[in-house]
Amino acid sequence: MQNRIPESSATGVAEYDPSQILQTHLQCAFDCLEGLDGALFNFLRQPKRIVTVNFPVEMDDGSLRMFQGYRVIHNRLLGPGKGGIRFHPQLTRDEVCGLAALMTWKSALLDVPFGGAKGGVACDTKDLSKSELRRITRRFITELGDNIGPHTDIPAPDLYTDQQTMAWVYDTYDIMHPGRNNLPVVTGKPIDIGGSLGRHEATGRGCLYATERYLARAGLSGLKSLHGARIAVQGFGQVGSIVAWLFQEAGAVILAISDSQGAIFNEDGIDLKAATDFKQAHGTIVGLPETRSLTNDDLLSLDCDILIPAALSNQIRGENAENIRAKLIVEAANGPTTPNADQVLNRRGIPLLPDILANAGGVIVSYFEWVQNIENEKWDLEEVNGKLNGKIHHGVDMVFDRCRGLMNQSRSQENGQSDPSTSINMRTAALVVAIERLARVTQERGIWP
Repeated sequence: MQNRIPESSATGVAEYDPSQILQTHLQCAFDCLEGLDGALFNFLRQPKRIVTVNFPVEMDDGSLRMFQGYRVIHNRLLGPGKGGIRFHPQLTRDEVCGLAALMTWKSALLDVPFGGAKGGVACDTKDLSKSELRRITRRFITELGDNIGPHTDIPAPDLYTDQQTMAWVYDTYDIMHPGRNNLPVVTGKPIDIGGSLGRHEATGRGCLYATERYLARAGLSGLKSLHGARIAVQGFGQVGSIVAWLFQEAGAVILAISDSQGAIFNEDGIDLKAATDFKQAHGTIVGLPETRSLTNDDLLSLDCDILIPAALSNQIRGENAENIRAKLIVEAANGPTTPNADQVLNRRGIPLLPDILANAGGVIVSYFEWVQNIENEKWDLEEVNGKLNGKIHHGVDMVFDRCRGLMNQSRSQENGQSDPSTSINMRTAALVVAIERLARVTQERGIWP
């Protein structure tokens, strides 16, 4: 089963480098694939295009400040590039490349007709006014020019961007390309200008649907549904807050939530309305009455049924994975678990719903928004959520069954002498499905010219 990537592309893995983390995960999947040509796989791993832009913006005080932005198209075999725009002070080219690749595999896994893309600007939104953010966004989109478009590359919200940011993206592109239906150029827009009902909460709702389907298929220490499940959510931002609300509505008890300042805990469940109001008033949830303050690492090690990392990447690492006491991990964030941590969790028998499956609701409903924009239609919320539920359920079933098949195959090949759970998990199975789909499409289309 050791169908290795050529050594030149498999070495130099750093645990916290996002691009290299993905390559490590891909290597595990590649090892499970028989007959896939290594050169073809290397083609699928490489980004198609990397754009770096540097531009000045006039600040509110009249000074000029330089900003650097990126837009990466990883793959367009299945359709136009698709991926968010994030604003973060530590944003790097390698991070954007890794996230763009993740979008490729996510779209392929869920059978969404998009390729993978990602972009962003290195900036700290907490130190910028709304008018400064508007000018940064407009200048960034202007610099990208025709590198984005309704049928070439379609941005969406991501870390520290939202529907207002996407409205600026749309308006800027529309001014640059008059006389066309430019609504499909970006998703996650406000409802008033072509946004889809259900898009704002789509990532969190997809996470809910994926977890519910997994529990129905596999169970969890007697749990077959979320009713009464004890949940810890790391992150209370755009995704984490929606996840907490939706899981609570489904009957779960939210034991703990966190933000960048720390975490809070209540054994009987946190009052999410009070937490939201407290954060708006104080800028953090830490200090909420009737809760105990914790660190983010403390939250990760809580005794709970389900742990949902919904914050930044690399939160569950080799050195703290031994302390995890959750019975199931559901990755609402992108890349919250490092490869070393995956190995520890596999050895300890803690199942994990990977990011390319658990947080795929955003790209699925972005696809629905894109279709509605092209067809000049508006679907009701029930239709959007029903279609999302169907996509997610099919994805979980496919990955769950493929994971079992790979484990049985490994057990058979090893004559029962090794435990396949130490090397095969649902992340590996999900990537196997995605790689196979892209490999088939590549062979069917052929290499041009």
